[in-house]
Amino acid sequence: MSVAEFNKEKFIDSLSNLQGVSDKLTASTFANLHIFLSLPSTNQTLWQLIDSGNPSSIVIASQQTAGRGQWGRNWQSTVGGLYMSIAIAKSNTIAPNISISQTSQLTLSSAWGIASSLRNYGVPVQVKWPNDLILEHKKLGGILTETRVHKKKISQAVIGVGINWANSVPETGINLQSYYRKQSKPEIFSLEMLAAIVFHGLDSGIKQLLESGIESILPSYQQLLINIGQQVVVEDRIGTIVGVTTNGELRVKFNQDSASLLTQPQISSSEIFLKPGTISLGYGQSLPGSQE
Repeated sequence: MSVAEFNKEKFIDSLSNLQGVSDKLTASTFANLHIFLSLPSTNQTLWQLIDSGNPSSIVIASQQTAGRGQWGRNWQSTVGGLYMSIAIAKSNTIAPNISISQTSQLTLSSAWGIASSLRNYGVPVQVKWPNDLILEHKKLGGILTETRVHKKKISQAVIGVGINWANSVPETGINLQSYYRKQSKPEIFSLEMLAAIVFHGLDSGIKQLLESGIESILPSYQQLLINIGQQVVVEDRIGTIVGVTTNGELRVKFNQDSASLLTQPQISSSEIFLKPGTISLGYGQSLPGSQE
């Protein structure tokens, strides 16, 4: 597939037509939007723009040559997908003011906002903890949050989003075009419209977090979480995922009869909290999950 340039005017027009999007947000987005045919990484380029005096920038690329996901893993970023990074900085009207320990809240809020926005357009997206967007038990997209800290508070953040639109995907992935082939009435008609819906969803999620706190988001986030009820193995004990804490940790509850002779003292309690990156979860509801 050849590299086609993302249409800025089509994106802005789609954004302005979305319900709940203000003229101020549309104008600000147009002024700060940077579009590229190909980049190593939209997050990397956005940090460079921030360092050169553009703190409110948005970067979109038609493809990434060195895209990355959570924990430094490679992210396939071939032509036909949506690759977008958005800056959240102190100069923004939605300046971050959360502590380092709450960094995961940015990812959770972004995932909830994007999933909710896509669901409003007939795409039944769910979330896999902590940062994957799931459609029909396959990966539709992912979120990568990077931050800078000042005086133990997040002073700047870059949130990168990748969504499969018409690009090639691995066996565990799905793109919207293949999903739409089985649907009678698609509601998203172009990559630019998808970008507008995703951007609005992310913006709404972050604003909800900063104005009302993670407590206002968590119940809805957990309703979208495919991992609720999933059984996982932690240090030779079988537990069940029951939710997520306000700091973004996975809540795993153990039954009384799940004790093992190999059980370690640190997990002897009936419920434990796992930080992102400490356990690998699949895309369905079954065992196993394993500690990394």
